[in-house]
Amino acid sequence: LLLAMSATASHLLIKHQGSRRAASWKDPEGKEIKQRTKDQAIKILMEHKAAIVAAPDPAKKFAELAAKHSDCSSAQNGGDLGPFSSGQMQKPFEDATFALAVGAISDMVDTDSGVHIILRTA
Repeated sequence: LLLAMSATASHLLIKHQGSRRAASWKDPEGKEIKQRTKDQAIKILMEHKAAIVAAPDPAKKFAELAAKHSDCSSAQNGGDLGPFSSGQMQKPFEDATFALAVGAISDMVDTDSGVHIILRTA
């Protein structure tokens, strides 16, 4: 079985006190992020996922919520990371993305950056 060597995806990242960079565009000083436990980050993330999968247009809802809540600068593009090849992303993120069918949304993915949900778009 050959894994796709490139993919296009969007993600929603929630950082926590264990994240390698505990600050973001929403929280430049990291005041909230440094107080947030990993369990709290997962709970927030899974609430967003529940809202996304319940929406009539999950891809649209994903982009709306990522734009508002993601701790990644990709939030300004609705979470869109554009295309990437193997070796460009952290391994757990890459593995999860390549395992998804186009249009599918991942379960929680844990990386050094924080916890993510991923929407594979191509």
